[in-house]
Amino acid sequence: MHTDFIGFSLIKMYSRSVISTLVIVLIALFSSYQSVAQEAAAAGGDAAKGKELFSTLCQQCHAVTDEKVIGPGLKGIKSRRDEAWLIKWIKNPQAVISSGDAYATALYAKYQPLVMQSFPDLSDDDIKNILAHVEAAGKPAPTDGTASGGTAGPATTAPASESPSGLFTAVLVALLVVMMLVLGVLLVLVSVLSKAVAPTTGTEGTQSTPFFQRLKSNLSAAASNSTLRSIVLWLFVFVVTKQTFDGLYSVGVSQGYAPKQPIAFSHKLHAGQYQINCNYCHTSVYKGKIATIPSANICMNCHGEIKRESPEIQKIYKAIEEDRPVEWVRVHNLPDLAYFNHAQHTNVGQVQCQTCHGEIEKMEVVEQRSSLTMGWCIDCHRKTEVATKDNAYYDKLVALHKKGSKEPLRVANIGGLECSKCHY
Repeated sequence: MHTDFIGFSLIKMYSRSVISTLVIVLIALFSSYQSVAQEAAAAGGDAAKGKELFSTLCQQCHAVTDEKVIGPGLKGIKSRRDEAWLIKWIKNPQAVISSGDAYATALYAKYQPLVMQSFPDLSDDDIKNILAHVEAAGKPAPTDGTASGGTAGPATTAPASESPSGLFTAVLVALLVVMMLVLGVLLVLVSVLSKAVAPTTGTEGTQSTPFFQRLKSNLSAAASNSTLRSIVLWLFVFVVTKQTFDGLYSVGVSQGYAPKQPIAFSHKLHAGQYQINCNYCHTSVYKGKIATIPSANICMNCHGEIKRESPEIQKIYKAIEEDRPVEWVRVHNLPDLAYFNHAQHTNVGQVQCQTCHGEIEKMEVVEQRSSLTMGWCIDCHRKTEVATKDNAYYDKLVALHKKGSKEPLRVANIGGLECSKCHY
């Protein structure tokens, strides 16, 4: 008992010290996170908004460093050109070149026949946000003659606005590891104490033979018991029946389907390593019913200059020469009786692509990760909260819902379980 008391006292003291250390680290982490976040906000302005536009529209051709991708690097772009010029250039580079602007003409001469894409739909504020993100991603440093009109490129250097959350996540993971180690030490101590206070009779050897004899006798008696045999038989029938129905319910479910594509396209490389936004290739994922399969000309935006000699890229060239589409094999396919709208989920509902498709940015070969069954969709509608923030459309619905419930407004509360929503 004395040993037990001392051991548990040690555990108590050890636990208190570990918890105190974790609390101190968390407080320090939170303080540093706030300070870094404030610095990033002060320096970046609308860099967070610009980052999203940057990754969607710009990073396929430009880097925020001095590195050349397809177009020139953008580091220090605002020190080379004033903001008004950059806004004109990004919205319509051809018009700036046609005006005889010396800087624009020199850029075109250097990179022809490639011409930067026009972005007339971007507002002045959108472009300022992109430039703010470029400035936040790296301190301006003038370079000779390699400027572009403000469309930024792959984030090869982490933006300043990302560093706080990255630091926070890293330290949280470290704390989790420490807590696991603490738990392991505590378990070891409990095990040692249990062995220390357990009685030692030394009868293990003498008890082994009687135990096996009793076991054999019990098994023989059980085998001759008609009631027990009936229970086992009915249990077997139940298991077989359940497995049969499970098999029937899996008919038409293609979870795990990963067909070989005509071209070995790696999402891990493009969406993961190079962080190309899904919207760049699947152009209507935020504004249409379907996400669309990219055409060959989208591939050529990059591969007209990059890795042209690759055997896989040559397959794209051959398809263009033969005036035929690349015959991609569809992976995710819903039955015709089910209606699904990508824009309704990705744009209005703000659902991330990974929610349905899995971690697509880590896949060399795309596979169907989710079952995409009716039950799977309904379960999601029951659990998912409606994205009501900064959306006046839902204000009255939220107010009405709060009168009768303290739970957050979910998709199921606004008709997400009605048959006619998906079956028409």
